[in-house]
Amino acid sequence: MTVTTTSADQQDQLRPASAHGRRMLRLVPAVAAALCGVLLYVSFPPRALWWLALPAFAGLAWVLRGRGWKAALGLGYLFGLGFLLPLLVWTGVEVGPGPWLALVAIEAVFVALVGAGIAAVSRLPAWPVWAAAVWIAGEAVRARAPFRGFPWGKIAFGQADGVFLPLAAVGGTPVLGFGVVLCGFGLYEAGRLIAERRRTRTVRRPAAAAALLSVVVPVVGAVAARALVSDKAEDGTATVAVIQGNVPRSGLEFNAQRRAVLDYHARETLKLAADVKAGKVAKPDFVLWPENSSDVDPFADSDATTVIEGAAEEIGVPISVGAVVERDGKLLNEQVLWDPDKGPVQTYDKRQVQPFGEYLPLRSLVGAINGNWTSMVHQDFSRGTKPGVFDIDGTKVGLATCYEAAFDWAVRDTVTHGARMISVPSNNATFDRSEMTYQQLAMSRIRAVEHSRTVTVPVTSGVSAVIMPDGKVTRKTGMFVPAYLVQKVPLRSSETPATRLGILPEMALVLVAAGGLGWAIGAGMRGRRAGDS
Repeated sequence: MTVTTTSADQQDQLRPASAHGRRMLRLVPAVAAALCGVLLYVSFPPRALWWLALPAFAGLAWVLRGRGWKAALGLGYLFGLGFLLPLLVWTGVEVGPGPWLALVAIEAVFVALVGAGIAAVSRLPAWPVWAAAVWIAGEAVRARAPFRGFPWGKIAFGQADGVFLPLAAVGGTPVLGFGVVLCGFGLYEAGRLIAERRRTRTVRRPAAAAALLSVVVPVVGAVAARALVSDKAEDGTATVAVIQGNVPRSGLEFNAQRRAVLDYHARETLKLAADVKAGKVAKPDFVLWPENSSDVDPFADSDATTVIEGAAEEIGVPISVGAVVERDGKLLNEQVLWDPDKGPVQTYDKRQVQPFGEYLPLRSLVGAINGNWTSMVHQDFSRGTKPGVFDIDGTKVGLATCYEAAFDWAVRDTVTHGARMISVPSNNATFDRSEMTYQQLAMSRIRAVEHSRTVTVPVTSGVSAVIMPDGKVTRKTGMFVPAYLVQKVPLRSSETPATRLGILPEMALVLVAAGGLGWAIGAGMRGRRAGDS
């Protein structure tokens, strides 16, 4: 028999390799967290891969479950970076990578804190429920702070093509997002319990029941909620026209050609009027222009007034014009309803203005860091104070201008103030052909289902669209082409549970998260005391 021995030198050579292997194994959760974040990003538009959110959250659960808070904080941050870095790359299209990276670095902190919270509640019974509520609580905070919030990247906004979409009508974006996250965590827990059963030949029935319900309840709830989704007219119909005039060229430089943008939208409206007279399309009841379709103040510039009046007289119906207006020393992003006979008759001033785009928080600090930015945003836009609802010959049209579509309250209160349909006038030319346009379009689809309203999306450079109350896009344009859309759309007056309940579902989920975190922290403190005694 031959006996093989290992020399001391050979043993010394093996020890570093083993230590290196252990170090590499420690990197696995970090790499997995970042990759799961990327997977979540891939589930968002323009891709219709909504279902990838489920394995993304299942993977996050695998990474975080049972971790200490410090490790969970870091892993949550990596998940946030993997998700938000590619999702928000459009924010640096024209201003460079600095603002994009800064925004992502800050927003990922919220995800990191959520990661620590998920790890804390992962030791509780029925932990997927607590963990999903913690995620929604994080979204609720992120939608409000800093600088009045940044809700971009809410899980609900990636579900416009998904089976969970009807949950938006039940409780808005918080309930829709909660259902998706809960199902993802439930799938992980079910898989973990199956693996445990194979090892131990035992089944922990309460845990198995909780895992099963975490998967089944969101799916069954979404199927049942389909009864709330309808595109039938309740208050008749309206024939609407959406104008996309296009811009001379993409990017911030188009602002130097404000008159050209106005002329383009007037020209496309005149083309529509000619096609109406030729019998090619139905005459609309009103026409919707996008945000910034007239960066020339029509109340101060007579040429702009003439152009708009000419377009309104030619089409013969009111036009909602997106204008930049200076009034009483304030700069306003305003929608103006221009009647062909009476001129401007109603206005709506954008209430949720975009930080670092329409106003500069910490202007003196930002100026010290980058003087170019202060010159680009030389005057801050002021905020409007009243909900946007135009009464156009008896048809009440709610207005949520561009960035406002991301905020639950900014869309909801147009419906509670009587809107029978919603319009989201936008200007995405600054962001070129990035995914931003498609992400924002998906938000409008969610809002349509959330409030059971037709939603129109007039955009300067595309993609403009008409969305039915069931979230389906029935008309849309390409990008950076002049076009118009005309369609008869249903008007609806009934309110969904999401509209009636408003902020209550979100607050309930925040309380669930707080309860779970309190329970987990209390249990940890009791455990430490017991260990010390």
